Amino acid sequence: MTAEIIDGTRIAVEVRDEVARGAAEMKAKHGVVPKLAVVLVGGDPASALYVRNKQKAATEAGMAAEDVRLPAETSQAELISRVKELNQDGQIHGVLVQLPLPSHLEGDPVIDSLDPTKDVDGLHPENVGLLVAGRHRFVPATPAGIQQMLIRSGYDPDGKHVVVCGRSMIVGKPIANLMMQKLSGANATVTMCHTATGDLASITSQADILIAAMGRPRTITADMVKEGVVVIDVGTNRIDAPERKRGWRLVGDVDFEGVSERAAAISPVPGGVGPMTIAMLLQNTLKAAQLSVGN
Repeated sequence: MTAEIIDGTRIAVEVRDEVARGAAEMKAKHGVVPKLAVVLVGGDPASALYVRNKQKAATEAGMAAEDVRLPAETSQAELISRVKELNQDGQIHGVLVQLPLPSHLEGDPVIDSLDPTKDVDGLHPENVGLLVAGRHRFVPATPAGIQQMLIRSGYDPDGKHVVVCGRSMIVGKPIANLMMQKLSGANATVTMCHTATGDLASITSQADILIAAMGRPRTITADMVKEGVVVIDVGTNRIDAPERKRGWRLVGDVDFEGVSERAAAISPVPGGVGPMTIAMLLQNTLKAAQLSVGN
């Protein structure tokens, strides 16, 4: 079996086109331009690139974007104060604090300081609770992107056994909660695996849909999956590649070459979940703007 490629880049274009139409409608009907503010503390190159990509995507979708750069030595109190200023700005609909933060800062108090109605990353405890209750306001962007990749590729999770490898607050926990809800595009039986799971292969081999979000390169191998599985690879791991000018390349948490010979469908790295994360962030920002006018 040679797996179908679940093309996140193509699906992301569809979503971004839909967001652009929604943003144009907001402007025409309400005179409101959805606006996203992204807060970056310090100058981590990877984070800075990701922020630029988010802002570029927002602009291309007809939205406004504000780049809030703070020095690496910013204190906890200063960062929270800046977030609260953005909360109070009526022209800003979505606020995102780029993670990870410098080591001297705690993430949880910063997330807690966000206005939940502007928390387009879906990480505020109020939004996490709404997701668990099946009444989500904002689904975190990566899990939302995974769901859309499955649905738009014809792999509805309804009634399937979904195995999630990884329990982070950004991917693992929210995608597990999302997939188990009795809602359209979900309604799956969900098993979550993590670092304390014994005999991982005995569980992954039961999956109809396998979502790998462990942050460990090529951990899921062909002997760990069954024929016909659908695989979403969330991993973005740098490995040495001396043959390349930059000296490295990105691989996922799944051994793509081996697993693709057994899977019905698989997402690549890069070009899979990554583009969808930005697209769904824009969709959440549009939703935040719609909520601000009572839509």
